[in-house]
Amino acid sequence: MTTLSDMTGLQVLQHALQNDTHRGIGHTMEFALVELEEGRVVFEGQPTEKVYNPIGTVHGGYAATLLDSACGCAVHSTLDAGQGYSTAELKVAYHRAMTKDTGPVRAEGKVVTKGRRLAFAEARLTDAAGKLYA
Repeated sequence: MTTLSDMTGLQVLQHALQNDTHRGIGHTMEFALVELEEGRVVFEGQPTEKVYNPIGTVHGGYAATLLDSACGCAVHSTLDAGQGYSTAELKVAYHRAMTKDTGPVRAEGKVVTKGRRLAFAEARLTDAAGKLYA
């Protein structure tokens, strides 16, 4: 019987995508993995008032979480079986505020470079029309 620890990072994410294992932060913040290939992933979500900040817009942490997930899983998709990863640094440039009326958003993450001990990825958060949010 194959376990998750026996699978490559890409296989683990394919398993999650195919079996709709929508758990953890994706479940909490209502976003999901929708596209996957080695070195590239896409998450989609629809911001709601549940993720608003006190000034009545979507909290910046929502965008940061989607971008961190996209970058992290893009790297995860390149790992060998038994390898792990964690985020070493996250920088977000916010371009415009989101509200519940923004509609669905997509965070596309791509691996830029990968070495033996450190990988770098970047991600963009856009709306359905391709407008950049972060």
